[in-house]
Amino acid sequence: MKTPSFLQAQFRSGTRATVTQPLRLMAMSVALSAALSAPLVMAQSDDYAEVNRLMRAGQFSEALTKADQHLANKPRDAQMRFLKGVIQTESGKPTDAIATFSKLTEDYPELPEPYNNLAVLYAGQSQFDKARAALEMAIRTNPSYATAHENLGDVYAKLASQAYSKALQLDSGNTGVAPKLSLIRNLFSADTKSARPATAAAVTSPVTPPSAASTKPAPAPAAAPVATSGEKNDVEAAVQAWAKAWSSKDMQSYLGAYAPSFTPPKGQSRSDWEADRKARIVPRTRIDVGISDLSVSVQGERATARFQQAYSSDNINVSGRKSLDMVKKGDRWLIVRESTGS
Repeated sequence: MKTPSFLQAQFRSGTRATVTQPLRLMAMSVALSAALSAPLVMAQSDDYAEVNRLMRAGQFSEALTKADQHLANKPRDAQMRFLKGVIQTESGKPTDAIATFSKLTEDYPELPEPYNNLAVLYAGQSQFDKARAALEMAIRTNPSYATAHENLGDVYAKLASQAYSKALQLDSGNTGVAPKLSLIRNLFSADTKSARPATAAAVTSPVTPPSAASTKPAPAPAAAPVATSGEKNDVEAAVQAWAKAWSSKDMQSYLGAYAPSFTPPKGQSRSDWEADRKARIVPRTRIDVGISDLSVSVQGERATARFQQAYSSDNINVSGRKSLDMVKKGDRWLIVRESTGS
């Protein structure tokens, strides 16, 4: 279980006979979309810290009271409303949590995390079609949202398990169905026994099994170039410059931080993506993008920067994890891919 980045919610007894992989419920400490994230004003930050402290202590009633007190003065605070939904979930009030997250998706349809958490709650009630629809909305809102993609795979597996079970009931002589059902059961059983660590290594290429006839040992992989501290510093400087350009609404520098090979989300063309970013950034009265917990890995001409991003603009204050994949072009490090929620 990831803490505090994620809280995990499993299908409850009687609803996960074949699929044992849990859907993950994002915790508010890092939750709301990193595309919107930022530092909180001190008074608000104290409220969030206190609510999180009460939750960690298992004092859900007190945490909910504190959240409601905050929301009495700031009823549209998306971050505290999200946190309230998490409290309701953790304290065994799924109906209340569904109502909270549903209203949040209505008021802030651009945030993918409430959709994800709705899916977890629907799955807990065996409403897998609703869970699938919610996760598809999360992914439509943020195609780089890794958690929603994984959860959607879990939901599809559960739906497949139910369909295969029904097929066997209707035609027990169908020898093609049982192996498929067994494969799903074994897949998730094995995944549960060897639970994935909080931070998994990225797979950069498919693994091809050796031929059964081959007896030759696989060649040793070539050693990756060792990154120097100077290269890591250059990547860190590029990330900070990107955040600074975003904060100052310097669109030339901000858009210039992306490589020509950058692939925009949602299947947009580069020109449409740039126009969309300008429409979101330029009209804001203020923007403040903060970077913390920055970790950089460099291999040759490629690098990955992972960090906690905090974003604030006008009435929005949210934070989340973000990753930037970068390539070196000349003496500059440019972004080729960005993803959130991982």
